[in-house]
Amino acid sequence: MIAIPAKLPTFPVVLAGAAAFLDIYSTQPLLPLLTRTFHSSTFDAGLTITAPTIAVAIVAPFIGRRADRLGFRRVILLSAWALTLATLLASTSQNLHQLIGWRFVQGLATPGIFASTVAYIHEVWPPSHAGRATAAYMTGTILGGFTGRAVSGIVAADVSWQASFVVLAILTGIVAATLTLWLPRETARHAVHGAMAGGGSLAHLFRNRRLLATCGVGFSVLFTQVAMFTYVTFHLAAPPFSLSTVALGWLFVVYLVGAVVTPFAGHWIDRYGHRAGIASAMALGGAGALLTLIPWLPAIVAGLALCATGVFTAQATTSSYIGAVTAKDRGVAVGMYSTCYYAGGSTGGALPSIFWTTGGWTACVLLVVVVQLVGVAIAFTQWSPAETHHDVVLPD
Repeated sequence: MIAIPAKLPTFPVVLAGAAAFLDIYSTQPLLPLLTRTFHSSTFDAGLTITAPTIAVAIVAPFIGRRADRLGFRRVILLSAWALTLATLLASTSQNLHQLIGWRFVQGLATPGIFASTVAYIHEVWPPSHAGRATAAYMTGTILGGFTGRAVSGIVAADVSWQASFVVLAILTGIVAATLTLWLPRETARHAVHGAMAGGGSLAHLFRNRRLLATCGVGFSVLFTQVAMFTYVTFHLAAPPFSLSTVALGWLFVVYLVGAVVTPFAGHWIDRYGHRAGIASAMALGGAGALLTLIPWLPAIVAGLALCATGVFTAQATTSSYIGAVTAKDRGVAVGMYSTCYYAGGSTGGALPSIFWTTGGWTACVLLVVVVQLVGVAIAFTQWSPAETHHDVVLPD
């Protein structure tokens, strides 16, 4: 490996993480407003969350090959500028179908940021400093996810939902411009190894029972996050809570609790193993989900904080486990996981609408708890307690 200066700025990596998740879930606090504006069902409004996650699930496995060919930095910048344009064009939507279409385009641009940034860190930073750069990126993803939701809720309440996309486009454009100026350039390109470069068979990945199980667990993790934080907005916008759009935007401050707790989860996983990690994560998430059934706003907020913490802990557990069960073609394995992960998010944005129609928030929560139990069952029956911890970070 070539000698690279250890002193590299991590702030651009934080911004890259923020850009990746600034827009993708930004319509969550707007869902009740969108149903009223377009006289649509909760399912149709929820498609503004489902559409970008479907796009991510489709594109994520192919980004690695493209980024290696063009350069990670170039793909990050192109994707950031493309996301800026797509976000701005979303503000021109005249109906819900157009908005869903532009949300899908936003999802197409997003994997080029997060997938390339993770690879870019290991390309540019020396091994002794890659960990702190990765931690900076993860911090950015959480801050970006919170900021996008909060800003969209505040601007939509004070101005309009269209204006929220304009403001988000401006923020994304500022981030893209800053990355263009400050993101360090790669000084060397490494050859692509394994099946992606040499055309070798990837069948061994589909025969890897523990990898497939991890994909199933990842499906349940993002299903939980998207289902909870999408449909709770409908629950809290209705009587007796009747929260405003701006209040729903600020609701996502609970993400910051998870951001504080998550670093400690790594130590827990190292000490007690992946199965203990996923069990504790799902227990937190399940307890938090059930707590939201109490018809008292502070209890619901506390439940959402617990749920977010459980989701972030589960993400750390599943992403690290991939490193323990794939010795080669790890990049393709990460792509497989990302597809299943975001497929879970897409399903979590759509399927609970059926339960919401028939049983309201209680039915949605029970669905989430069942999915979490299935995820734990998969981990405990298919994961081996013998694997050791490896740091393979995936998007949240």
